[in-house]
Amino acid sequence: MPTRTRIPHVTRRLLLAATAATVFAVPALAQDTLKLGLVAAMSGQSAKSGEAIVRGLSIAIDEINAKGGLLGKKVELLVRDDESNPAKGAVAARELVQREKVVALFGGLDTPVSIAIVPFANQNKVPFMGVWAAGTPITRNGAAENYAFRVSAVDELVDVALVEYAVKKYGAKNPGMILINNPWGESNEKGLKAALEARKLPYAGIEKFETGDVDVVPQLSRLKQAGADVLFLVANVAPSSQVVKSLDRMSWDVPIVSHWGPAGGRFSELAGASAAKVHFIQTFSFSGNDSPKAKALFEALRKKYPEIKSFADVTPAVGIANAYDGMHLIALAIGKAGSTEGPKIRAALYEIDKYEGLIKTYAKPFTPTNHDALSAQDYIFTYFKGDEILPLTQ
Repeated sequence: MPTRTRIPHVTRRLLLAATAATVFAVPALAQDTLKLGLVAAMSGQSAKSGEAIVRGLSIAIDEINAKGGLLGKKVELLVRDDESNPAKGAVAARELVQREKVVALFGGLDTPVSIAIVPFANQNKVPFMGVWAAGTPITRNGAAENYAFRVSAVDELVDVALVEYAVKKYGAKNPGMILINNPWGESNEKGLKAALEARKLPYAGIEKFETGDVDVVPQLSRLKQAGADVLFLVANVAPSSQVVKSLDRMSWDVPIVSHWGPAGGRFSELAGASAAKVHFIQTFSFSGNDSPKAKALFEALRKKYPEIKSFADVTPAVGIANAYDGMHLIALAIGKAGSTEGPKIRAALYEIDKYEGLIKTYAKPFTPTNHDALSAQDYIFTYFKGDEILPLTQ
């Protein structure tokens, strides 16, 4: 059966993964399926994040379809590659809603892309479920009718966790910030300043850098001269690796406490041996996880994707877990609403009382004043050991 997914510039492996998420055993006409859309990075340095999200969504969809689907229809996932570009993400979201008639959207890794999609989702009353991007304004966007929900971390909560970890783990007294120069960096600059102020801690300085920078030594040198004893890092895979390599060139062995950007792709490969020095936040790990649901999902992943042999092969697990739980919450809301109309699905998301998910058991995950299903208590700190992301014991 020909796939409905059109993803430009994507590797053969990711194309197969995306195709697997959109094709089902029983051929179906468009009116016989209930379509959901994903806009995520399926190519480039963060392509592993998109692959993880597709896998989490597709396993959940398999489970939903095995029970008869939703509203008597099989669920179909349509995937679009945003290439980590906000303009391309906004166009993809518009195409999925207006042409493909998806009833809900899922978002990917990049905060700037999600921020570009949210106004369209709100204006068109289409539920938008973020499953990775952590920018605070995505869900806390000030809209009178907010259709943006999230099963993921939230910057202002992450920033409090980063500060607490730096103080408890490293005794930080004068941390510095090295932040990507985009809306995600801005979101965390605001959050880190507030978290440090609450702790009555000063900061050595704030330095910004661009995604394409290959040398961050000047910015890091200024932080070193200012006496930074810990660095807060906020950037995705490729730029984060440049920070680590620049530190190596400087021979500056300073602790790095990071947002979860390094988890989104080939960080250990790009950063080299020093990748293991970066401690970063996550919401889930298969490693050391004895829950029956985690074990069952890992086995389902191995069955669906034969290339998965070990936990290292499901890195980043956070994308899988957030997407899996996010899909089931959307499905619960559609079933509860008995409708594919956006306003009814939105109202039903508020009515979910309990869901025993992969990350946790959710109790009233969404309310009119809180569109974020995860809290700071759901975060863990991790590091790379080879290609595998392992939890840290604080």
